[in-house]
Amino acid sequence: MKLLAIETATEACSVALWIDGDVRERFEIAPRRHAELALPWADQLLAEAGIAKSQLDAIAVGRGPGAFTGVRLAVALAQGIALALDRPVVAVSTLAALAMRGDGASLIAAIDARMGEIYLGTFLRDAAALVEHALVEPIDAERLARPAEVALPQDHAWVGIGSGFAADEGSLICTLGPLLLRHDATALPHASDVARLAVRGFARGEAVAPERVEPAYLRNNVALTLVEQQASRG
Repeated sequence: MKLLAIETATEACSVALWIDGDVRERFEIAPRRHAELALPWADQLLAEAGIAKSQLDAIAVGRGPGAFTGVRLAVALAQGIALALDRPVVAVSTLAALAMRGDGASLIAAIDARMGEIYLGTFLRDAAALVEHALVEPIDAERLARPAEVALPQDHAWVGIGSGFAADEGSLICTLGPLLLRHDATALPHASDVARLAVRGFARGEAVAPERVEPAYLRNNVALTLVEQQASRG
């Protein structure tokens, strides 16, 4: 299978190419440069692999949650490429891709959503398959929450991953207390993990027509007024 993946929901921009199990990726922390980098990277990866766009079987995209403009850009790019090629799109949770960066069996992925809130998802990785790139499965629905209000099952020892653990002065760490084994607040989602999850999603029949792809914002009011933004910073 040949699949191109795009992930721009955070300050990181990444594009990956999956070719029958081999993954190539471009990744850079590049705020406000996602639109500039993503398509040229895609072309470079295809050229290096000697693959024409017409040989792709599907396009994968990190559908969010994350920064509104980044999520919107990734979905628009994936839809545009897929429509031009008449290929389906596999939309993958950005939180699931982030959880793939963790090194435990019970994972909590959290992205700073600003305004004292985080995007949160909980995932399990098969304990018998704790190998590099073992895939994750969601435990519960992703949600927007205040760090101090997060409650998790106490029969798991959680590994935390993502910028949500640095949000609000690290209050999520205090909230979880001894339930949290360790955490990495610097980790960011990668398109290579979007690709890995998308291959499984494709096999499960989760690929859809480009126009049916829906971004996951989680926050209803994604376009804050200037006054609201200033108030949240204050």
